Amino acid sequence: MTKQPVFKPFPLCTGCHAQTIAASFLSISGNLPSLKRFVYLPDGDKIVIEISTPKKWKESDPTIILVHGLCGSSRSTYMTRIARKLYKKSIRTVRINLRSCGMGRGHGKKMYHSEASEDVWRVLQEVKRDTPDSPLTLVGFSLGGNTVLKAVGDYGEEAKGLLHKVISVNPPVDMQSSIELLSQNTFYERYFMASLREDVAFLHESFSDLPPIQIPNEMTLLEFNEFYIAPQSGHNNARDYYHACSSGRLIHNIAIECHILFALDDPIVDCTVVDLKEVPENVDILITENGGHLGYLGTPGQQGGFHWMDSILLQWIFENGE
Repeated sequence: MTKQPVFKPFPLCTGCHAQTIAASFLSISGNLPSLKRFVYLPDGDKIVIEISTPKKWKESDPTIILVHGLCGSSRSTYMTRIARKLYKKSIRTVRINLRSCGMGRGHGKKMYHSEASEDVWRVLQEVKRDTPDSPLTLVGFSLGGNTVLKAVGDYGEEAKGLLHKVISVNPPVDMQSSIELLSQNTFYERYFMASLREDVAFLHESFSDLPPIQIPNEMTLLEFNEFYIAPQSGHNNARDYYHACSSGRLIHNIAIECHILFALDDPIVDCTVVDLKEVPENVDILITENGGHLGYLGTPGQQGGFHWMDSILLQWIFENGE
């Protein structure tokens, strides 16, 4: 394995909140050439994926599958930024919109959640069926990072027949502890809840057989999961849901090459719950002191550059694992 660069935060942006917020704005705008495609799920819902295939890409070349985080989409800044960099290197990307997200809004009756690993697996199966010679790498960000780890943990040895490697950035591997941390940083919780209220309202207005619903403005994310997500996903309560969808309990079952990136100062995800003694050799965990949540804005001139997260992801994607 190649040596991993040390992260040094941008001098004017060292705090976790500055890193987290600035990273969502300081990015290349616009999209890249892509083909929209529906993926049909067993319960009748559809999700939308965006496939960006460079002209020089061959069917034996790698394909990178990207999964966004909470309240994100295939057009989230980190998704398009990574996809654009891979496109320039003639690597095909598939950006997944989880249920009712992005271009998939109005095409499914259910909301996405962190236990949606079966939906991601469905996409992987379709991509592999269409281009069986292309090695697949699965990359997830934030809540999507937890989803991809849960998927490969659930499938264990079976994942070897489908995936080359999996990469996860700032995943809430213990949902309960991350919800507790998020409740201490109410700015982010209010942001997420405002978006989720809008998503739920749109969903129930789009389908006449869904009952009217009102999500109170003062509802917390924990209460939302208790009231809405847990029943929808077949769980008794939020605590039951958090346990079921937390990937931390499955890391020992991951059988393929795996890389996970955490930041100790992440204001949304608590990474201190990970027991490093229980991590198998094929799972590589990198924990930085700084970086915030999906931030990692680095000092120009250092190894990894300004968008340090992108550099470490590209390094992991292209290294041969030896």
